[in-house]
Amino acid sequence: MDRKDFLAAVGVSAATLTAISCAGCKKSSSSGNSITGPTGVNFTLDLTLASNAALLNNGGYLAINEVLVARTTAGAYVAVQQSCTHESYPLIYQANSHQFYCNNHGSAFTESGAVLNSPANRNLTVYNTALNGTSLRIYS
Repeated sequence: MDRKDFLAAVGVSAATLTAISCAGCKKSSSSGNSITGPTGVNFTLDLTLASNAALLNNGGYLAINEVLVARTTAGAYVAVQQSCTHESYPLIYQANSHQFYCNNHGSAFTESGAVLNSPANRNLTVYNTALNGTSLRIYS
């Protein structure tokens, strides 16, 4: 093998190793739009339990089963996926601003799950809610 063939072989090997090592570096972000909420959601919260007490007050919220359940300032219940569609960081509910917010990169979503500002560019998965006495059902 002469010097030219050797350098060509080393170059191909280096390029292959670089491609393989970078393949695992791709993160789920807004460019991939692969972050969605759970499917087949169907659970009921007993609002008389202390663990669900946050939902007794307008503006309260809690995260359960990968779903963020909130009670709006108007008293309605809303439920969305718990993770931001940008990079899957947990969301919080900001009742006074009527939005779900990601503390990590600043994405915000309306109470109906629509993107308010980037870097997220995909809406949240929204779930149905049904109140029956002191039982709150969240379902797809």
